[in-house]
Amino acid sequence: MKKNRWLIALSAIAIHLSIGGAYAYSVYKLPIVTEMGWSETNVTVAFTIMMGLAGFAAALFGSLVEKLGPRKSAMVAAVLFGAGQAGAGLAILMDSVVLYWLTYGLLSGLGMGIGYIAPVSTLVKWFPDRRGLATGMAVLGFGSGALITAPVAANLMEGVGISTTYFILGASYFTLMILGASYIAPPVQGFMPEGMKNAATAGKTKVKQDLAQMTAREAVKTKYFWMLWAMHLVNVTAGIMMISVASPMAQEIVGLSVAGAAAMVGLMGMFNGGGRLIWAAVSDYIGRPNIFVIFFVIQIITFAVLPFTTNVLLFQVFIFLVVSCYGGGFSNLPAYASDLFGTKQLGVIHGYLLTTWSLGGIFGPILVNTVKNMTNSYIPVFYIFTGLIAISLLISLLLRSEVNKKKKQIEKDKKEKVGDLSTTY
Repeated sequence: MKKNRWLIALSAIAIHLSIGGAYAYSVYKLPIVTEMGWSETNVTVAFTIMMGLAGFAAALFGSLVEKLGPRKSAMVAAVLFGAGQAGAGLAILMDSVVLYWLTYGLLSGLGMGIGYIAPVSTLVKWFPDRRGLATGMAVLGFGSGALITAPVAANLMEGVGISTTYFILGASYFTLMILGASYIAPPVQGFMPEGMKNAATAGKTKVKQDLAQMTAREAVKTKYFWMLWAMHLVNVTAGIMMISVASPMAQEIVGLSVAGAAAMVGLMGMFNGGGRLIWAAVSDYIGRPNIFVIFFVIQIITFAVLPFTTNVLLFQVFIFLVVSCYGGGFSNLPAYASDLFGTKQLGVIHGYLLTTWSLGGIFGPILVNTVKNMTNSYIPVFYIFTGLIAISLLISLLLRSEVNKKKKQIEKDKKEKVGDLSTTY
């Protein structure tokens, strides 16, 4: 059966929308604490396990995803994630915190990590002309999952209770992910869409070549990999730090009301999701190296100016900018990796790079809370991140320079090869 690449993209979005629903965990927090009498810490531990595992699972099972292919991998993810969410309902019925950690935390985390990378490398292969847009669409689904799940879960809990809500959502996620998995498949080797093929044949456009086609083992031995890894780690840590304390930070620094802070958090979700699509789509035109330079320029200005910002609206605009860069980093990461290392083992390489997701999720909140407890202020946090982002800006400029140099070398070698052939004949 001939596959439609836009339906492949829709399948990827279905998978990512489902696993992204896990970000709505805060909706369950208070009802569980109130009804079950569990401590807030115990409820939060499950979310910490899930988020910590997700990034590492992507790295650990990247090779398995490449071996099984996107369809089987996404089905495995559907079973794990659906069972994790439904299992959380069983944990509530049995009043077992440990089972809640094992289901909502462990199983969902494994399912999320595998489900996150399963469709992405496939999408990159289907959209050689729009890699950024393709990954942006899928990752937008991930960022938007909580926006859909949060109100649905809240209404369900009022109507049918917590455990039944988990059963309904677990079954729904499983169904949606299986539907997405059943259609998704890689294209034939060297696939090019008709428009791109015709334009290339007519000489109207130049087909962009990857810098190399590497295995994951070869990629991790390059300085490019570790430069990209370091850049993304700082971008993720800054974003998660901002997301974790945005509400109390805005109330303390610029006096935003509780209701205003809640509205701001909702808008942050929109900028997180929108940033994933918009920054990724823009990268197809100006290049991934330039996008990361822009991210760090925006953030270095933002973190340097925030301590002196007293205007409530301006303060929120700065936060939205940081969050959009955070989302944009996730959508540009696999596209940038494919530009550097090709699509040969992109799933594995992307998985390795996503260890930054887990590390950022640990370091961001720990750093901001430690500084706040030591100084009783959020202001020093801005200075720390200004320094970290300044280093990342330098790395991004250096990587951009290295990429441009390599491209010129490839072009030069190609011309020399053509010249040698014409001399021979």
